[in-house]
Amino acid sequence: MNIPNLITLGRILLVPVIVWAITSGQMAIAFVLFFIAGLSDAVDGFLAKRFNMQSEIGALLDPLADKCLLVSIYVALGITADIPRWLVILVVSRDIIIVGAVIVSWLLDRPIPMKPLMVSKLNTVAQVSFAALILASLGFGFSTAPYEIALMLCVTVLTLLSVSFYLVEWARHMSAGAPPSP
Repeated sequence: MNIPNLITLGRILLVPVIVWAITSGQMAIAFVLFFIAGLSDAVDGFLAKRFNMQSEIGALLDPLADKCLLVSIYVALGITADIPRWLVILVVSRDIIIVGAVIVSWLLDRPIPMKPLMVSKLNTVAQVSFAALILASLGFGFSTAPYEIALMLCVTVLTLLSVSFYLVEWARHMSAGAPPSP
């Protein structure tokens, strides 16, 4: 357990506090904590790379922390009706589909190497930007009308593209050759 991993664990521990803030209507607090979580993601990544503190557990914890944070925020904002529920369902379903495909590949002894696609990275940026915009507008009382719609459209399109590309890649992997022998 090194400093970047401890920072990542701290980000995971922030998730329920952010969800509490959203569901309690404390949007300014939720935004500030979300901002801190984003900074901690940048800091742990920088420290891990700069000081050669990368670890296997960190490689697993960091994306887990990011997914926990984003999915939780989307679900909480959907529950409070601050974002459309169909968008929450789309974002969460994408992650469930990808995780399900990975699990199936493991169960069939065909583990698929996990490498983030560029469209997935863009999707994450759009999801984070949309969540930040919504939290900031609710927390600090300003209108986001044209930007909110544009970002919601970006999240929708990129989420659909991302899950499609992952499923195509998964199908290719699963249909290529025989599984490795024991």
